[in-house]
Amino acid sequence: MSGFRDALKVQRWDDHRYYHHSRINQALHLVSAISFLIAYVMVFFDPAIAALVGWLVAMTSRQIGHLFFEPKGYDEINHATHEHKEEIKVGYNLQRKIVLLTIWALSPLVLVFDPTLFGVLEPFTTWAEFVRQVAKIWLFLGLAGLLFRTVHLFFIKDVQTGLVWMTKILTDPFHDIKLYYKSPIYLMRGEMIDPLHAQHDEAPSKA
Repeated sequence: MSGFRDALKVQRWDDHRYYHHSRINQALHLVSAISFLIAYVMVFFDPAIAALVGWLVAMTSRQIGHLFFEPKGYDEINHATHEHKEEIKVGYNLQRKIVLLTIWALSPLVLVFDPTLFGVLEPFTTWAEFVRQVAKIWLFLGLAGLLFRTVHLFFIKDVQTGLVWMTKILTDPFHDIKLYYKSPIYLMRGEMIDPLHAQHDEAPSKA
């Protein structure tokens, strides 16, 4: 069990120090984390609304931070190129994220061509019903994306790495709030890059 916790700590630490330099990105992750927690609650009452909040607010704000505000040049503090960081990324690197987001953006077109989604859904008759049908597709896509990468990691890494990554993804909203709740304050002070992004109390011990 301690090995699982240590591996989770390493994955979280690598994600933070490599991909969360920008205070704007950190602040957007705070918005994303709060939105995901709302979606976590809503999934028990209205899964469609949970999917809409999760994808349109939580996921969008999170990926905007990565795509547009994170530095893509050489990381002097971590001594790593952007290409190296993308190569060793355990989960979805930027290239994989673009593929996933493209599938997400194009998925409503399936209902345009086949309102029943190959007989799975009831045909929509109003725009409200269309939106809820799209939300169901997005909910399935989110779960499928999580499970696909988890199982993929079973084969290209090992079972523990996959389970650790899945645990990290599901608990990221809680951890992001803990890490980035002060980011909006730093932004208001004019600090655009976190000067301590690679120096943190939660860094894994090298002992």
